[in-house]
This record gives sequence, C-alpha cells and structure tokens, in this order.
Amino acid sequence: MNPTTSGRFRVHDRRQRPDIDDDAARSGVDDAEEFVLVELADEPVDPTDPDAADRYDPLYATAEGYDGDLADAVDALRPGFVVDATLAWTDGSARFREVEVVREARFRFADDVEGMFEAAVETWRQIRADGEPVGSITTRSNDGDPNGALYLFADAPGSDTFEEVRTGRLPIEPLVARVNDSRDDDDDPREVFVLRPAEYEFVAVYVVFDRDGVLAQTVRDTYDLGVGLAAGLDANYPDGDGGSDSPVLDDAGDSDDDDFDALDRL
Repeated sequence: MNPTTSGRFRVHDRRQRPDIDDDAARSGVDDAEEFVLVELADEPVDPTDPDAADRYDPLYATAEGYDGDLADAVDALRPGFVVDATLAWTDGSARFREVEVVREARFRFADDVEGMFEAAVETWRQIRADGEPVGSITTRSNDGDPNGALYLFADAPGSDTFEEVRTGRLPIEPLVARVNDSRDDDDDPREVFVLRPAEYEFVAVYVVFDRDGVLAQTVRDTYDLGVGLAAGLDANYPDGDGGSDSPVLDDAGDSDDDDFDALDRL
C-alpha cells in the first residue's frame, strides 16, 4: 500500500510540471500538470520561529489522470481554494485520493501589468526611501473601513520574486493568516492578487478581505483577472447604477469619479 498524507492544504497554483531531466522530457512527462499545495498548520505559526518558513514548503500533486467523482473534484480546484485532502505517494509523486473544498478563497496572478494603482506606487517609493526590501499598508474603502492588506516585495535584478510567490517558494500563507487572525468576526473568503507591474521593480501581494466585495471586483476588472464589477452590477444593485461605492477604473487605475478611487484609499 502506498503511504498517504492527510491534512488541510492551500491550492497555490496549477501549472505544467517543469522539466526534471532529459528522460522526463523525452517521455513527455513534463507536459503533465500539477497542483502546488501548501499544508496549513493546525495552530498559528510564530513568524519569529527559525523554522517558520520551512513550515510552508510547497508540495506537488498530479492534476490529471483521475476517474469519476474524484476527477470532477480535482478538475474544479482553483488557486486559493482550501481543501481537506488525502494524498497517496508513489516514487516521490503525490496523487489525490480524496479531496473536499472547505473554503473558496482565490489567488490570482498577473505579470507585467500596466497602470499599477497609486497606493502601491506611493508605498513602494516610501519603501525605497527607507532602504527597506519589504513594506505594507492597509487600504480602506470610501467610508474609511479597512478592505485589504497590501504587501510589496522588491524584485531585484537577477531574482524572480513573482515566480517564487507563484510556485510557493516565497510563502504568502503567513500574510493571509495574519489577515485572518486580525479579523476574528469576519470569515469571508479572501481574494489574493499577486501583481508585478511593468514599470516598477516590485511585486505586490494584495490580500483583499472580501472576495465578493467591490474592491475585489474592481481589481479583477482593472487587470482583466476574471469576472469583475461590471458583470455584477445588475445582480448586486437592482437599480443598475452600482450604488455609491462602485467605481469604474480606467486603464491607469483611476476612477471616473474624482471623489472615489477604490484602489487608493489608505
């Protein structure tokens, strides 16, 4: 019987398996897709613990070749989902034996984006002025309520911070856990946007508190990352005008309404 691992995992990404060696490339194994998974701890992880980063080491599970209901369940997984799963191991490779989605948070990745929103740019300028490689701010809605946590990481020459985040080598789970811990009365699914702007040498990790809220929809619209605000206006607001807190951003991330910019309220 193959050894198994059971636990709660974050689905970090789905990607084509990278080349491992020439034999794999010749056999076509490298064409298979796999999920990048990060196991979630039962208890909070102390970020000052020397082994904290190792706690979020990614593991990889085959995304293809399942049958029946399990095939449907695996195919429905999306980056950001939290799942309870049992993995079976064969020769160092993992396959799902069971999987159940317990939280439909989402991760969305966009590289080389144009029109980075001003809150991120101004924070990056402050980080550089202070000589720091990492910084963060809390963004707020038009009403002054916190709606997201924005983290910026330097993308230095010779490094690829965006790829390290996407593949789980640079853990962002502690950032999501920090948000969850700070919002005890809020169990909304989060939406995490990982954005690398074309004009600046940083990577933004934006943990938006409400996956279904105006801010998340606006970011999706602005950077073409899925169904956004425009598609939900009629469903969310019977009068069709989107209400007072529904901005429409142009390509530069600016609002047509000079009094409101969902991406620039600190």
